Amino acid sequence: MSGLRSTGLRAALVTAPLVLGLLGTAAAPAGAADSPTTRHSTSLTCRGAGVDPDASVRHRTGIVIDAPLHTVWKLQTDVGNWPSWQPPVTTAERLDHGRLRAGSAFRWTTPIPPNPSTPATSLEITSTVRQIEQGACIRWTGPAIGEGLRIEGVHVWTFTKVRGGVRVSTEETHTGAQVEADVPTATRILREGLESWLRDLKATAEAAAHGPRH
Repeated sequence: MSGLRSTGLRAALVTAPLVLGLLGTAAAPAGAADSPTTRHSTSLTCRGAGVDPDASVRHRTGIVIDAPLHTVWKLQTDVGNWPSWQPPVTTAERLDHGRLRAGSAFRWTTPIPPNPSTPATSLEITSTVRQIEQGACIRWTGPAIGEGLRIEGVHVWTFTKVRGGVRVSTEETHTGAQVEADVPTATRILREGLESWLRDLKATAEAAAHGPRH
């Protein structure tokens, strides 16, 4: 799971898109495939598995990236280099070696400022890839843990070639006492985190494919 660029509970969650693909009140990124208010009758899946169907906190969104699929896929799956293009991710390390595959695990961190519910801490997220299809989809799960905070996340990503590049879609759910205590706020934070991740992925992939745009 996945992602914090604000304060309070919002700050505590937004920075962790993995676990957190968390939200806020930011507008959807340009080129987004799905409006934040769009409701979907079915969830995204990878090899038949999706997000937690019982979770109260969930969000789905997407974006079209004008870059080759292999460029987008490499950025997303090269976990150790996430901090180089995602400012909220302060550290990231693979816990195994080789190509990302089912069973691969990785640990990443993001700082959390103090808020009314928890003190300043570092949120540590340990993700395990449950399903993956090369160039098509990834599903990972895992806890995000900080002092006084624990969130269980399930995160699905799909990658589809379309006219104009690659459509990247993502859906994430969170469960845990802290997020379930205020579902609307936790959902807004999740949305902001996911959309921030997509904007960073789009900007980095397009710069790699076409050079910086002014």
